[in-house]
Amino acid sequence: MSIVAPVPHIPRGLAVGTLVAAAIVWGLFLLQPGAVWQPLAQTGVYVALFVLTWANPRLKVLLVRILQRWIVNPVVRAGFLVGLNPFGVAILETRGRTTGKPRRTPVGNGRRGDELWIVAEHGERAGYVRNIRHDPHVRLRLRLGLRHRWVDGIATVRPDDDALARQRSVIAWHPLRALNAVNVRVLGADLLSVHVQLALPGRAPVPDDDGAAPAKVVRAPSDARPGLVG
Repeated sequence: MSIVAPVPHIPRGLAVGTLVAAAIVWGLFLLQPGAVWQPLAQTGVYVALFVLTWANPRLKVLLVRILQRWIVNPVVRAGFLVGLNPFGVAILETRGRTTGKPRRTPVGNGRRGDELWIVAEHGERAGYVRNIRHDPHVRLRLRLGLRHRWVDGIATVRPDDDALARQRSVIAWHPLRALNAVNVRVLGADLLSVHVQLALPGRAPVPDDDGAAPAKVVRAPSDARPGLVG
């Protein structure tokens, strides 16, 4: 009797994200031809990440974390310091669950009015998701008008939410959000929705589902925090 090998689990959205990312790479190559090894190498990286997602998701998360921690995140944070945000992201600040110190992470900017949605690419493995589980009080560095400002908020991890559907809803034909969504799908191993209720200045708090107003966010003064200047 033959034994049928189990079909590897491929997360929803990963295949589409990989194809779109490869199409962008080759589209740019066709518009401005150069060394063919560059798009080939990038496509190879996308394929390797695709395989790692179901073969060894822990290894993929480790590799992506190293890339983000030492290359991507420092560049994004440096851009915010000088008032630049070419990727259209936001900076999420949480409290370390063991140290109590502020932890800042660039995240997709899925803001709509007084709320903001984040699709965590590593799910419950993400450090900021575990920090939110411990303390839901967060801050977000967002562009309000012509300036970037810190905004307090209450974050809620939403495993019941369809992360891919949420991602599509927050893109809203925004090119930078669409590009971020592709990156999240390619680099992610387990997508998870996170909702943040923002306390925007000059706006009344939005009631919860039971009709009660959310608790007021109490944070230390921004000038007492190291890092980005408010």
